[in-house]
Parts: sequence; C-alpha cells; structure tokens
Amino acid sequence: MQRPPRLIVGLGNPGAEYAKTRHNAGFWFCERLAADLGIPLAKETRFHGIVGSARAGGNTPHGLWLLLPQTFMNRSGQAVRALAQFYRIEVDEMLVVHDELDLPPGQLRLKFGGGLGGHNGLKDITAHLGTQDYWRLRVGIGHPGDRNQVVNFVLKPPQKAEQEAIDTALDRALLAWPLLAGGDWRNAMQKLNVKPDASA
Repeated sequence: MQRPPRLIVGLGNPGAEYAKTRHNAGFWFCERLAADLGIPLAKETRFHGIVGSARAGGNTPHGLWLLLPQTFMNRSGQAVRALAQFYRIEVDEMLVVHDELDLPPGQLRLKFGGGLGGHNGLKDITAHLGTQDYWRLRVGIGHPGDRNQVVNFVLKPPQKAEQEAIDTALDRALLAWPLLAGGDWRNAMQKLNVKPDASA
C-alpha cells in the first residue's frame, strides 16, 4: 500500500467570473471535500492560495492539507511548491485534481505520473516540482471538437446536462475518499476509473 495523500490540490482560476467555468473542476472537488470533512478554507498569502487543514484522525490519518491556488492556472506550481516545501510534503503524497478535455463529462481517471496532456496547471506544477511523479484525479469536461476552441471552451460554464454529469462524477470521487485517505490507491482506481454506466 502506498502512502496516503497529505496535500490535495484543486486547480482552477481565482475570481467570481471563473467560479462556474469548466477549468475550475479541481476547485469544485476541493470545496466539496472541505465541506464534507468540515475543513474551513481561508486565504493564505504565504502559500498564494486558499488553504484548509485537518488534523490527523478519522478519515485523515496523517493530517491533510487542501490547496486552491489563487495564482491563475498557468502559475499553479508556485503555490504547490510553497506549501509542500513548508510542510515537507513529498511529491508522491500529493493529489492534483484538474479538468480533463480528453474525458467526457461524468468520467474520472485516477493515475500516478504520466503525461501532462497540454494542461497548463500541470505543466507549471511539474516545472516547479521538477517531476511528473504525483497523483492526479482527472475530471472529465469533454472537448469542443476543435483545438482552436479549447481556450474559450474551458473558460465557459458547462451546459446543464454536462454540469449534472460532472457533479455526479464528483459525488463518486467523494464516496471514494476513505480509500484515498487510507492510501489504498489501487482500490480507489478500480472504483473511480470506470465509465459511469458501469459504476451503478
């Protein structure tokens, strides 16, 4: 069994104008996890983000930090490195939650390391950490079909049916939290990396 996560990073862009956009799917997960665990979130200037923490115990046996970088997506690594260095969190103790164009709304993919898929948040985190070897939870948002439309697509809110599918996927991810918190990544992957119609 691998080490449980000590840092959950949700990726997104700060500000009310971006709050409901597809690119903020990582923020949505962290906000819901914080609510479920009763973790208050507050701005922490030294970590360039909104931060919450839980002491060890219950579903967070080793203590837990939640981070929503407020540096804009393409500078997410600055916040991640600042918090991880301060609390001596190893790279393989991090889970980065982010939107994923290559998965349809409603699908999730938990994986360790691998490519960055052109995601600017992952690119900057990898540049700051010097490695790609951290956990990622990819939240499917779908693809506009034209690569030239991607920027516009991720910065717009999902359509109603898409939002419902994403919300359902986030519900599944939260149900898997006890497995993630305990470091049972293999069983968490089996639970999360299935198509929605196969997970009922």
